[in-house]
Amino acid sequence: MARMNIVLPAMGEGVIEATINKWLVKSGSNVNEDEPLVEVATDKVDSEIPAPSGGTLVEIKAAEGSVVKVGEIIAVLEDNKEKQPEEIQKIEKEVERIRETINSVREEKKEETLVSRDMKSRTQSGKFLTPLVRSIAAREGISYDELDRINGSGMDGRITRDDVLRFLEERKTVKPPIQKPAETVTRTVPAEPQAGDEIIEMDRVRKLIADHMVMSKRTSPHVTSFIDADVTRVVNWRNSVKDKFLAAQGQKLTLTPIFIDAAARALQDFPMINISVDGNNIIKKKNINIGMATALPDGNLIVPVIKNANEKNLTGIAISVNDLAERARANRLRPDEITGGTFTITNFGSYNNLSGTPIINQPQVAILGIGAVRKMPAVVETPDGDVIAIRQIMILSLSYDHRVIDGALAGKFLNRIKDILENYTDSLI
Repeated sequence: MARMNIVLPAMGEGVIEATINKWLVKSGSNVNEDEPLVEVATDKVDSEIPAPSGGTLVEIKAAEGSVVKVGEIIAVLEDNKEKQPEEIQKIEKEVERIRETINSVREEKKEETLVSRDMKSRTQSGKFLTPLVRSIAAREGISYDELDRINGSGMDGRITRDDVLRFLEERKTVKPPIQKPAETVTRTVPAEPQAGDEIIEMDRVRKLIADHMVMSKRTSPHVTSFIDADVTRVVNWRNSVKDKFLAAQGQKLTLTPIFIDAAARALQDFPMINISVDGNNIIKKKNINIGMATALPDGNLIVPVIKNANEKNLTGIAISVNDLAERARANRLRPDEITGGTFTITNFGSYNNLSGTPIINQPQVAILGIGAVRKMPAVVETPDGDVIAIRQIMILSLSYDHRVIDGALAGKFLNRIKDILENYTDSLI
């Protein structure tokens, strides 16, 4: 028998800690390999950590409600069998992932230090600013005048990290006065529940979604462009092959993988849509990682990501879509499966909606909305002239960050997706 330390694994880019929500097994319990041991929560997702091997859970080191950093030991497992070479290799890979995450965090800290060096160490009134305070100020855009107005709680009135964070929270809640003629000034009355109203407190995930949406609207000047597409050809083709596809692959073929495939191809043609913004810099992404907004049974939303979608054929995309959607609804996604997206698709048509103006999933700069496919009368060009026919029509909407994407680029990108969908054939599989 051998004892194995179970550590908190890497939980996705930018995640360095997690909260232990609930242990699913007790100390002394026998567990099977891949059996869920514990539920953990990060600021991105709730997920389960499985047992790396079968054996006995001899000790739980991280109590429920505690916050644990990536790489820290959360439990000890007594293995009943000899380790096989492939198992050792698996553990070594996980340890390497954790090391990479820790090194990444160290690099971020190093970058913050470099940024802080560009700021003066004192305000105009002479208040001393530590490197940590300077890095936060540089990142959050706090001016020297604002720093001067902060009453430091440290020794000799020195401004501390907590002072700066408190200032940022207060700045969020203080709204600048709106200048209006005296006769038109109105007072905002806070919403108050009336008799019979039901008060429902937001759960943790809904609060995260709400904060993310408000942050996105505050960050990016949103513009939305629309185009309609005749998808009769692709709908008919999908209907003709879906039964064969199910028999051959054991997977359903919906329209969603086709939309993702079309978006991935269009992003290859227009790489300046596949970007993000960092201050005054544009980061042009090497990989095309497409997120698909997925509704959960509790009414919340999650966006699993199909990595390197442009490198997969339609079969590979369909398998990924079905797997991620199923595990998302079962709350079994891994944190790294909802991070790293470079572009997002949301399907309004799932609920028979014609179109919508989606909010950008930061730090991305664009999101594609898919409307319902409807049978509509349309003008069709033929060698014998124009005719009116019943066609399958849908509306595509693209919300984009007008800081870096202009209407011309957005229009060309949308038109490229339309062209791919209207000329989709089985040769693209």
